Parts: sequence; structure tokens; C-alpha cells
Amino acid sequence: MSAFGTTAMWLVSGIWVKTLTGSDSLAALAAFALWAPVLLGPLLGTLADRTRRRPLLVALNAAMAVLLPLLLWVESADRVWLLFAVLLLYGAQGTVHEAAEQALVADVVDDGRLGAFNGWRMTAGESAKLIAPLVAAGLFARYGGGPVVLLDAASFAVAALVFALMPVREARPARPAARHWWRETAEGVRLLRASPVLRPLVATGAVTMLLAGVNGAAVHALVDRGLGHPPAYAGVLYAVQGAGSVLAGLLTGPLLRRVPERTLAAAGLGLFALAAGVRTLPYVPTALAASAVIGLGLPWVLVAVVTAVQREAPAEAVGRVAATSHTLVLAPNAAALALGAGLVALLDVRILLPLLAVAGLAWAAGLAVRRGRGAGSMEEGAARVRGGRRAV
Repeated sequence: MSAFGTTAMWLVSGIWVKTLTGSDSLAALAAFALWAPVLLGPLLGTLADRTRRRPLLVALNAAMAVLLPLLLWVESADRVWLLFAVLLLYGAQGTVHEAAEQALVADVVDDGRLGAFNGWRMTAGESAKLIAPLVAAGLFARYGGGPVVLLDAASFAVAALVFALMPVREARPARPAARHWWRETAEGVRLLRASPVLRPLVATGAVTMLLAGVNGAAVHALVDRGLGHPPAYAGVLYAVQGAGSVLAGLLTGPLLRRVPERTLAAAGLGLFALAAGVRTLPYVPTALAASAVIGLGLPWVLVAVVTAVQREAPAEAVGRVAATSHTLVLAPNAAALALGAGLVALLDVRILLPLLAVAGLAWAAGLAVRRGRGAGSMEEGAARVRGGRRAV
């Protein structure tokens, strides 16, 4: 529900800061403020395992619905600090929300339907991302940031209401005799590291997002040098990629009923890497088709990771494991954007992206070759999870 408003706010926050301050650096910092709390994912995810998830989700969404209207006071450069403060809280809320939502889904959705549910969830989110930027940009250009803030607040209020009305019964989480936040956080990290099923999948997600960051940093150079179009044409490539992601969500459920998460992740990374290399060919139709395939492949990796975490993690630790994997998968993307900017300055994009393709295909092939051993471990992991859930 809140994906539409979140996407709109993500776009407008940077434009808003740029408009008020004239600073490109501060505008870029707005996006970082939203993203930075992801680095605290393992710590914040512990909260999702300390309380019932549905009431927590209601509270998180309601809190943002109340907090966001404070931004109506951001009318000049000397109040931009308030925008940054709210964006940091926004990012922290999103990190806890993601962990709690994954844990709630793992608790109420049958294992056999997790892949389909996560696919539909991604389809809904990606569909919102196709429309929200246009609506947000139009509202901001016409009326300023106020209407976008109220739209986002309303989306959070609706999400809170939907969670409140969900017919879900949850048992109160078991609490250890001595509650140590840091020890509980470390337990989530340990469970992830010890799992022979989750460890390679999360590593694949991190590698994929690292390569995706480099690919994203190279897109403007690709548009200019490879396709000979103005910079705005990058928006067309991203729109086609978004359409591919919508299709990916629709296909994920049927695929995960036939193949394990590891196979889907390997296929997704392979498609993404191959398309990133092919996109350097100097033909617009090829670039558009490759962008669609990139949009198809990337979500498969992410959904595979999420679904595996929900199936493998013990019920009492899903929030911590989900938040830890979320951090490990997304953190490389930010570093890769900076790395990619430097690589684009040093290497021709028509060399850089084929090298990226080789690296991605090699990792995907290695993951696929090892899938036999991983399948056995997954059965053992499923048994451990079922035992852990019965103990809750």
C-alpha cells in the first residue's frame, strides 16, 4: 500500500532539497539519508522478533502517517534539516517494516505459496514505481512538496488500516530470561552464516546488487556513447526495465513451484549479466530488449533470497535473519554506484559492461553447478525450521 507514496517521496526529496538549497551534494544526500538505516538492519531487525509482527506493522505505518506532515513546514533552506531528520526516520522505519513484513508472511503463508506471494508483492511494488514518479514530479512542479507529503502520509494511513483489519492471530514471541539486544542481533547473523542454504543465496544477492550498481552508474555513458541519445533517454531504459520487473513478479510463483530458490537466483543473475553485456551493442531495439531482460533477471535473485529466508529461518528469528540478509544484499549497491562512477571515467562502457557480464555469468554458473549439494542441505534446513517453529 505504501509503495506508491514511498516511491513518490524518494523522487521528490532530492528535487525538494535541490530546489531549496541549489546544492547537488545535498540533493544526493537526501537519497543517502533514506538508504543509510539499512546499514543498521541486523540491529533494527531484532525489534521485529521481540513483538507480534502485525501490531508492529500497524504502529510503524501509523507513526509515519503522523510524522510526515511535519514536512509541510519545510519551506526554506534553513528548514532542510527537518527534511533530513524525517528521511532518516523514514529509512529506519522501512528497515524494521521489511523485516516484520517478511516474518509475518513466513508465519501466515504456506511454504508452497511463499514464492507466488513474494512474486505478486514485487509486481505490485514495481507497478507502483512505474506510475509514482510521474505523479510525484507533476505534483511537485505544480504545487511543491506539500501534496506529495500528504499523499505519502495517506498511503501509510491506508497501509496501517489494512494491517489492522487483517484476520491474523499471532502468538506472543517467547522472550529469553536475560534479554540482550546485541546478543539477539548476533544470533540472527550467526544463523545466516551457519545456513548452507542461505549463505550462498545471500552472497549471490550481494554480488548481483554490486554488479547492478556498476551497471546503473554506466547507464548515462551508455546512452551517450553507445546509443547517441540525450541523457533523458535513460528514463526510457528504466521504464522498460520496470516493465520487465512487473513480468518477473508474475512469473516467479510458477517458477518457484518447479525449481528451488538457488536455481532461480542463478538464472536471474545469468539473465541480468548477459543482458548488461548485450546492451552495449549500438542498436536501440537491442538496448531496449536488454533493459527488459535486466528487469526480468534482477527481481528473481531478490525474490529467491527473500523466499529462502522465510522458509529456512526459525520462526522466532525471521525478522533478524531477514534484516541481516537485506543489509548484506543492498549495501554493495551503494558502494558500487561510487565504484562504477570511477570505472566509467577509466574504462569505455563498451569494455566495462562486457567484463561485468563475464563476472556475473561466472558466478551464476558456479551457483548452478553447486545446486545439487545445496538441495540436500535445504531439505535438512527445512526440517530444522519445522522443528524450530513447532517449539515456538
